[in-house]
Amino acid sequence: MTFPEKDLVERLKRGDLEAFDMIYDMYSGRLYAFSMKYLKCAEEAEELVQCVFMKVWENHKRLDRNLSFKSFLFTIAYNEMCRLFRRKSYLKKYIDETLLMGKLSDTTPEESTEFNSLLAEVEKLIAGLPETQRKAFYMCKIDGKPAKEVADGLGLSPGTVDNYVSATIRMLRSRLTRENLSVILFAALFLF
Repeated sequence: MTFPEKDLVERLKRGDLEAFDMIYDMYSGRLYAFSMKYLKCAEEAEELVQCVFMKVWENHKRLDRNLSFKSFLFTIAYNEMCRLFRRKSYLKKYIDETLLMGKLSDTTPEESTEFNSLLAEVEKLIAGLPETQRKAFYMCKIDGKPAKEVADGLGLSPGTVDNYVSATIRMLRSRLTRENLSVILFAALFLF
């Protein structure tokens, strides 16, 4: 039995998991194909589809059955792809800058291992933050969103968002080894 999309959206708005599953079945294949067209990576496309539907569920109470649900989904997918491309761009810039400085072209396996270990440590430190602080930091520093937009999305004041970001940067600065040029460059590109 099939239901009109507007009815499914209304049921989803009320938290109906069956409606969520039906909408997922209806759109996941299309979102995957859309994502593959640009990402050219099955794993990234699958992750993007999951991310889109996580955002749909997180915002299900605010859905409007009178607006185009398809446009809503594909707008989320587009924004997530932009975020992914921004992250890749930052990483490419970091690698290019490091190569220009001659750091990666003549690194030893030990240095590469140390660098990967330091990156893992930074990720671990950020993962250990309280959820709201971590989200605020990622949205501002990784996604490049302004504090006001982040504040609106998280239900905080812009000042609180700024405080969270500043506190995170201070914590990372205090924990990162200043002797390692790779870490300083990483920090300059991603954190400050």
